[in-house]
Amino acid sequence: MLRWFKTLISRSLIAAALLAAAGPASAQDATLPPGMRFSAIRVDVGPLLARGLGPYAENVRGELQTALAKTFADRVGGPGPTLVVRVTGVSLNPYAGSETRFSGGNATNTDYLEGEALVVDRAGTVLLRHPQLSATNASSGGAWYDPASEGRRVTYISEHYAAWLKRGLGLN
Repeated sequence: MLRWFKTLISRSLIAAALLAAAGPASAQDATLPPGMRFSAIRVDVGPLLARGLGPYAENVRGELQTALAKTFADRVGGPGPTLVVRVTGVSLNPYAGSETRFSGGNATNTDYLEGEALVVDRAGTVLLRHPQLSATNASSGGAWYDPASEGRRVTYISEHYAAWLKRGLGLN
């Protein structure tokens, strides 16, 4: 029964992906001109704050702001639009060693950072919207029992998100 359920879910996800790919092109699919520069980069964690994640949300903001500044260092400065990255979700697996590779594990060994990048002009008009979901291995922070592991995982997934965002916007 479990195998049938996994197959059904897998086929549903594939069908949804094909439908999304078959849809009309939109501003979400656009990339930026190769020489695009931003006047600033901001991280918005409002959706996380609204869920009562206060200090944790601020930690995510700090890590992602640092990662974006480093990744987009060659793209900041001048009168261009602002890059706003809105974080809509963060999920860190509570136990990084819970998945087994070959015995049909429960596939909970993944951390996620979800959000969207908005390119906003000086008048506040959204020129481009780019949704993105990053997934990394929960073991990226080292041993699960190390108290510093969770912080390293947030740093790692922030760097992953920033790198893939630059690529997704066509700015590599």
